[in-house]
Amino acid sequence: MISPYFQDHMEGNVCFGCGKKNDDGLHIKSYWEGDEAHCIWNAEEKYHGWANLLSGGILSTIIDCHCMGTAMAYAYKAEGRALDSKPWYRFATGTLNVKFLKPTPIAVPIKLVAKVTEHKGKKIVMTCESWSGDTLTAVADVVAIRVFNSDEAQGENPFID
Repeated sequence: MISPYFQDHMEGNVCFGCGKKNDDGLHIKSYWEGDEAHCIWNAEEKYHGWANLLSGGILSTIIDCHCMGTAMAYAYKAEGRALDSKPWYRFATGTLNVKFLKPTPIAVPIKLVAKVTEHKGKKIVMTCESWSGDTLTAVADVVAIRVFNSDEAQGENPFID
């Protein structure tokens, strides 16, 4: 069975937020729920900003990584392809604008919900919400740019050693 998690299909990914090859990373996992990309992530005390609250930098990181995975998965979906198919695409952050609305407690799982609002060429635009229980804690506008296509690459995937 093909893994439903976007990050499981990013061979060689060493990213702190989403890389399965980063032992010290956050290891977020994103998946489709209808037309939305969801991620449930459990924080640890070491990611405090203030006592019992998530650092804004860590929240920004998981939003960013969730959206880059969503961009990849959306591009595949738009082409009618499975997550494990080639060509491989990789996306980088064009812009990340996070508006923090409420503190994000670390005692409950954090839920991210991303929606694609525009896809034009190599650019994918998304909105992303961060939820702590029933409380909306942040909203983000994110632009992802496709920076790698294995069919157009000279040589191997630059993300793999």
